[in-house]
Formats: sequence, structure tokens, C-alpha cells
Amino acid sequence: MQQGFVKVAAATPDIRVADPEFNRQSVLKKVKEAAAQGASVIVCPELCLTGYTCNDLFLQELLLREAEDALAWLVEQTRGLNALIFVGLPFSHMGKLYNVAAAFSGGVLLGLVPKTTIPNYGEFYEQRYFSKGMKQPVPVSVAGQESYMGTRMIFACREFPALRVSAEICEDLWAPCPPSNEHALGGANLIVNLSASDEVTGKDIYRRQLVQGQSARLVCGYVYCSCGEGESTQDVVFSGHNLIAENGQMLAESGRFKNEIICSEIDVSRMVSERRRLTTFETSWKREMRYFRMEFSLEVKETKLTRFVDPSPFVPHDRFDREKRCEEIFAIQAMGLKTRLAHTNCKNAVVGISGGLDSTLALLVTVRAFDALSIPREGITAVTMPGFGTTDRTYDNAVSLVRGLGAGLLEIPITDAVNQHFSDIGHDAATHDVTYENAQARERTQILMDIANKNGGMVIGTGDMSELALGWATYNGDHMSMYGVNCSVPKTLVRHLVRYYADTCGDDRLAGVLLDVLDTPVSPELLPPEDGKISQKTEDLVGPYELHDFYLYQVLRYGSSPAKVYRLAKLAFDGRYEQEVILKWLKVFYRRFFSQQFKRSCVPDGPKVGTVALSPRGDLRMPSDASSAAWLRELETL
Repeated sequence: MQQGFVKVAAATPDIRVADPEFNRQSVLKKVKEAAAQGASVIVCPELCLTGYTCNDLFLQELLLREAEDALAWLVEQTRGLNALIFVGLPFSHMGKLYNVAAAFSGGVLLGLVPKTTIPNYGEFYEQRYFSKGMKQPVPVSVAGQESYMGTRMIFACREFPALRVSAEICEDLWAPCPPSNEHALGGANLIVNLSASDEVTGKDIYRRQLVQGQSARLVCGYVYCSCGEGESTQDVVFSGHNLIAENGQMLAESGRFKNEIICSEIDVSRMVSERRRLTTFETSWKREMRYFRMEFSLEVKETKLTRFVDPSPFVPHDRFDREKRCEEIFAIQAMGLKTRLAHTNCKNAVVGISGGLDSTLALLVTVRAFDALSIPREGITAVTMPGFGTTDRTYDNAVSLVRGLGAGLLEIPITDAVNQHFSDIGHDAATHDVTYENAQARERTQILMDIANKNGGMVIGTGDMSELALGWATYNGDHMSMYGVNCSVPKTLVRHLVRYYADTCGDDRLAGVLLDVLDTPVSPELLPPEDGKISQKTEDLVGPYELHDFYLYQVLRYGSSPAKVYRLAKLAFDGRYEQEVILKWLKVFYRRFFSQQFKRSCVPDGPKVGTVALSPRGDLRMPSDASSAAWLRELETL
């Protein structure tokens, strides 16, 4: 449970209909297997101690008594397991029969959660036997213990108070207002569902969507466990389709028509952080007070992670999804610029073009905005400004790109102007320090701004979100523009956007230029070349952008601590980066992220395209003088 991870399991046992003695042994076997895999929360199917398909046998007192005895036996047999366990059984109370989920841990029966949505349509006849469960828990005597039964129950871990578990049963999830809605607003962040969902054509797709959607809507983990082989096939077949989801992401899914155990880790701390961020997720102490809080104990230990940790959280892995994402982002960027151009009645845009990725993307977006406004592309003034570090490769690519897109090209070398500036301020041009580099960036920005004034145009910013996160921009140099189209696009995604354009533009010559831009090392080209090649490579100086984008996503999207980011990064980049390398650049990320906030506090307007952005008017309201001491102290312990 370190860093908030809790391993959960959905375990479908082999059963015999109406044979609780056999079923208890089978359930115990599956529960022990799941516990051996490290699961701290284990869920078995609906009515698994008797079988779901008992039909009128549910009215037999012997079966009910055997089921309760089986539960008592399981509670005792699992006393030494480090887990919260849920199993389903029928339970008689006050002359009524209820379909319940029994929760127990450490030899203690914590409570019974009754099913509230009782189906009686199609192949389902549950109202023939079962009554609708009560919300407010009532005292019951079951399995030799005094406990409570009701839906308003939260099972809370003493050692890890953030873990708060509630249950619902099968059809409850399919209802218009599932009990889990109320559970989540009452504080539960892990919902378990004991199910007996029969299989018909296409139902698995809807079931999967339902579980994913509910976990997203409630910002929770969701464990769905269904019965399978062993149930009667008199009229229907059950497939044992088990699912584990977290906030809309499917973490694990069983095969169908086989009784399996699936395990994964729910990031409870992430759910807590996400709910804190979403002010519309209206939990309250009044709602929480409606719930009985049943506590259980778990040994706190590190949960071995088996879940997939995406090393490229900004970039979809599926090609279709990636292309769809790229098209959508292009549309957002272009629409933002189109609206700004139309609002200001601007017919001219000025873009500094270097032959690098960022300026290439900015030019492509500007072209799309101009096309949408039916403004001739000649109204785009693309300015290439060769300096001390410009190579033939980037210069040629810049020129070819502008000509291929049909924009206006203007070449203004900056070396003489910068040398004059060095003379004016008394700087030795042989000293290649930050003054040497930033003077070039500011000279280029001054040129762009003045051309825009001269032509009644707008300077389009080229810098991306990854650079902004690290402060890798010259203050009042490339840091500044009149509209920053790339401001919330991370570097890892910039690359895919340019590739998408190359793949879909239908112009082989232009595509060739774009592919060479993609193949060029990322560089500001502010230091003289070596043997005609780029000598200054950004990722050698500040670290790989794929690492920094991963760090940025984990820190801003989920508020993860340095130790947690490091743990996830080691898993995501296993085999690609040594642990020492990951930690080195993580320290650089935190130092730069805190120290460079002043640059982000005054960034130009630009469109938000994803769930992470750095605009001080939108997603990141951070003081420029915030201390990084607490974060750096934790980093030093890793």
C-alpha cells in the first residue's frame, strides 16, 4: 500500500449448484490463491456459496442454513489472511430473503450488503425469491456473529484510512441510479460488484463500457466479479467475465468462459487526489454520516505493481487513436488562432522558422487557420534568422518547408546585429555563456515583433509545454509572442503531430522535409556548429523529453509525490533508462519546475488542448517564489 497502491482481485470459483459445502472449499481455494498473489481486497461472485441458478431451491431452509454455515466456516478459515474478502450468499432476515454480499476480514464478519435492484424481466426471476435491500444498516445475527446489514456501509482500513470500500450487486450497476453513486459521494473510492451476469451476444462489450464508465464517473476503482462455469446451463450460460477498472481505465480483464482470478493495483491516492481537484465531486460530512463505518486491519507493505504504466501518457499507443488525437489537436490549435485572427481583423501572421519541430508545428497550425479563414497563405510571413549556431540542414529545411506550404519567406541574418549588441554592452563574443545565447533569442524576438508591427500582423509563438515546464526559454525572447499555439502541447506529442501531417498532407516533397525535421536533434542552435553539425543538443543539457513529459503528467495531473513518480518511472522505462538516470533527471525536473515559474506567470494566450496545461489563467496557479525544499528533501531519500 505504499504510495497508495492497493492490489485487488476478482476471483471466480468452480461451483456446484445448491452445494454450499463444496462451494466453500472452492471459494477458499480461490481466495488463498488471490491472497498469495498479494491481493488485499478479494471479490467473489454473487450468490457463489449456493450458486446463482438455484431458483426455487432458494426457498429451502436447508440450503439457507448450509449457506450461512459455509460463510461462518470461511470467516474462520481466512482469519490469517491479510485481505478484505467479499462473497455472495442468500440470507434470511425477519421473514424476508435477501441477496447479500458478505464482507469479512481477520476472522470478523464486518457486514452484509444487500442487493437493491431486483430484476424480474427476461431470463431473471429474482423477485420470486428476494426482497429489495434496505439502505440504513440494521443489526443482524449471522454466521455466529453480531453484525449489520444495509447498503450504506463503508469498509475502512485502519492502517490506510484513504482506502474506503463499498459494495453493490450485479443489477445494481445496470440501474438508472446505482447505489455506487451514493457510495462514492459518501466517501467510498473502491467499489466492488458481486455479479451473476449471463452471456448473450454483445453483452460483454456493454458490460465493459458500463464498468469503465462508472469508474470514470465516480473517480474510483471498480472491481467486477461474475460467476462462470458450474452454474446451471438450463436456460443461460455464465462466462465468468471479470473486470478491474480505475477512473475510466481498464486495468485487467479476464477471458470469458473460464473461471479465472484477475489482479491489478488500484491507485487509491490518485483517486483521492483527483477528487480533491474536481470541486464538482461533492462529497460532504453529511453524506458520510449516513454510512456505517466498519473498520478492518491490513498489514501495510509495498504492493508489487503489475499494472501497465504508460511511458508516453500524452500519446495514444493505438495508431487509430493517435491519428484521431492528432487531428483533434490540430483542430483546437487552428480554431484558437482562427478566432484570435478574426477578432483582431488580422490578415498577417509572423512566425519565426528555425527548421526545428516546434516552429514547424506552429507554421502548420498557422497555415490551417489561414485556410479556414480563406486568407491567402502569402499573408504568413515566415522569418528565418540564421545565427551563430545555424546549420545548413536546419536552414535548408526551414526554407523548403516555407516554400512547400506557400507562405511568404523572409531571411534576416542576426549575427551582425548581435555582435553590435555585444559591443554595446561590453560582452566578449568569444565567451559562449548565457548572455551569448540569450542575446540571439531576444534579437530574433525583437525582429519578429517589429515585422508584425510593420505589417499589422501577429507574432505566433512556437514554444511548447515541455519547454515551459522546464523554463527552457529565454525570458522575453522565444518566451514571448502574441498567441502561443503550442503552449499546451508537450514535446513528445509535437513529434507525432508533425509526423501525422507528413503522413496525411498528400505532398511527397513536403512530407520528406517534415520527416527530416523529425530526424533532426532538438536544439536551440545558439552555439557554433562542430564540423557543420549541431553541437548543442537540448536533451543532453536538460534531459530526455520523454522522461520530463512523464514527470510533468504525473506531477500535475495526479499530484504524485517525488517518490511515487520515481517508482512509476522505473516501471514505465524499465530496460530503457537506468534508475540512476531516471533519478538524475527527476531532480533536474523539480529544480527547474519550481525555479522557473516566473516565466509561466506571464505567458501569452494560447489554447489548452489536453488535461495538463500550464497557463496561470487556467490550470496552474503557482507562486513564482514557492519553495521546492520539501520535494527536494524527498528526492534525496530515494
